[in-house]
Amino acid sequence: MGPEYDLPLPEEIPVHIALPTILAEVAVLSRLERESEGRIKICTTAAEVRHCFDAGTLAVVLHLEGAEAIDDEFCNLEVLFRAGLRSVGLVWSRPSRFGHGVPFRFPGSPDTGPGLTPLGRELVRECNRLNIVVDVSHLNEAGFWDVAKITDAPLVATHSNCHALSRHTRNLTDRQLAAIAESGGIVGVNFATAFIRADGQMREDTDLDDLLRHFDHLIEHVGIDGVGFGTDFDGAKIPAEIGNAAGLCQLRAAMRQHGYDEETMVKLCHGNWFRVLEATLKG
Repeated sequence: MGPEYDLPLPEEIPVHIALPTILAEVAVLSRLERESEGRIKICTTAAEVRHCFDAGTLAVVLHLEGAEAIDDEFCNLEVLFRAGLRSVGLVWSRPSRFGHGVPFRFPGSPDTGPGLTPLGRELVRECNRLNIVVDVSHLNEAGFWDVAKITDAPLVATHSNCHALSRHTRNLTDRQLAAIAESGGIVGVNFATAFIRADGQMREDTDLDDLLRHFDHLIEHVGIDGVGFGTDFDGAKIPAEIGNAAGLCQLRAAMRQHGYDEETMVKLCHGNWFRVLEATLKG
């Protein structure tokens, strides 16, 4: 990959194609829960997530990355909510009926075009009504500010990093970070190397110190209560020292060596997510 890039994106997926795929995936998850003999649970409240954590059970919060399976009347949203949906990313990086995603471009600003459509703004209100988390990761900057104006819940970026450290369009500006802090929200640190590195390259030989600089910057600009893990293991190049979920122990060791004390570690690893889920998943 060259020093500058702008990756092509696929077209929006129509509802009639997206919905059967999502339903099939929810069915697979439901089967896994049923056959796990209590080792996996689909959680719909923060209390359930906490209980799973204490019991050593894998807690799953059902999330859509891109709302293309949701119809214009939000009937599908109601059905998916009943099936356990509790978090929605309004868009993936491609434009949709709901708004404009931010492309995979380096170097670049997240200010890449128009924000939410009228339908997208209504979707935010519906998610607020149902106490569904609204995820601003993958939204462009105009869409982010549209959500900030509408939502009555904490701003959540489930997997995003700092534009001040890596000038990738997917990363958040300090002004956006300040808005997340003001809302009592959270940023989950993304492990994808393209969003970590100052050169925007997708390289597995990325040093964990580069990732820790994003933690430091987020703690400075969002606050110690507003930063967590965002990972992004599915489909991204991750630093080789982490590799997959089993490598989180390596990251935790690097965080301790970096100087994070145990109270800070608890907040970053899970405590801050508990706080935000308790403020959002009120059902």
